[in-house]
Amino acid sequence: MWQDWLIELLKGFGKLFLHPLFYLSFLLAAYLGVSRVTKERKDFTIRALNAYFELKQLLPVGVIIGLCLSIISIGLVLVVPMEMVIYTGIFTLLLSLIWKTRLLSSVYTVGLGILASIASLYMGWDFFLFSESVIGGDTYIFPTAVAVLGLLLAAEGLLIQKNGSKGTSPRLTKSSRGQAIGIHLSERAWLVPLFLFLPEGVLSIPIEGWPVFTVGDQTYSIILVPFLLGFRQAVQAVHPTVAVRAVGKRVFWLGLFIAISAAAAYYFPLAAIGSVIVAIIGREWITAGQKAKEKNKGFYFTKKNNGIMILGVVPDSPADKMGLKIGEIITKVNSIPVQDEIQLYTALQKNSAHCKMEVLDTNHEVRFTQRALYEGDYHKLGILMIQDEKAKGNQAV
Repeated sequence: MWQDWLIELLKGFGKLFLHPLFYLSFLLAAYLGVSRVTKERKDFTIRALNAYFELKQLLPVGVIIGLCLSIISIGLVLVVPMEMVIYTGIFTLLLSLIWKTRLLSSVYTVGLGILASIASLYMGWDFFLFSESVIGGDTYIFPTAVAVLGLLLAAEGLLIQKNGSKGTSPRLTKSSRGQAIGIHLSERAWLVPLFLFLPEGVLSIPIEGWPVFTVGDQTYSIILVPFLLGFRQAVQAVHPTVAVRAVGKRVFWLGLFIAISAAAAYYFPLAAIGSVIVAIIGREWITAGQKAKEKNKGFYFTKKNNGIMILGVVPDSPADKMGLKIGEIITKVNSIPVQDEIQLYTALQKNSAHCKMEVLDTNHEVRFTQRALYEGDYHKLGILMIQDEKAKGNQAV
């Protein structure tokens, strides 16, 4: 028995490399990295992070979360129709081609895949293998698909909280009054491979009374399905880490609610449609709520009268090694008050061998940082700041 499971697991893993979404995810991550660097260079003449950053974020965390979800999936024997897997892949491909990462949320790709599968069943479309997906004539295994949707949405929330707030991209724009302001953009793609069961195969449940989340006496096959999850959020009213993590927390709890709602769909199959609709509306409500909060607050990254607001810090730069953080305000350099780039440059020249800064951190507490400067350091500190339009092109110090 265990030999069959091992062989099927290896086969399922091998099929991952035959899935076009596996390769599309790398292409999308590379595109996000290149487009981000292009925009940052346009705004600041220098990029904050290199173009490989998005590629590095694609797999590690997603694979770990996918492994955890796979343990749950295998433990509960979550069986989904092959149609859902195919439709989900099609919708993911189509939404990826329009380069709208926000639409790669699982509520759209997996949710639309479930709705298309249900529609296909009722319309009698026989493109795939619905005869194998139907159990007992009028009861089918879409409730397990809703459970998968909920788990992936919860995983999406965790990824947003833990990973989406890292390496947000600074941008320059203008307010409605023409004031120069800064925003931060989090745009990310994650690949989450998940083991799922398909109806019909050589596997059977090895233990009587196993907590099988389906009905009927069946055999199964197993497949490792790559799910491409996307996220995009612009932040202008609060610190980007705070805003992104707040959205991630809400998405996580929405995912848990949808996963639990699958139990209702088990007894009332049409409730699966309601769960998907609630997931889509809930995700849109979270996005709309975040945007509404942004509009009702002032701008976070603006020119300050008491110092220089740090919009971004280049990794491994002198500023990074001094411990400067996004959202902090440099009030004094070498004991000289500063408010713009020219004043900062002048203060640095006071002592070309050493730099001491007075900084107001994000908790509005004063701290001091200092570092020896080497030849050329004061020209390239690695601080991205806000400047007036007339000074555009010199925002990086």
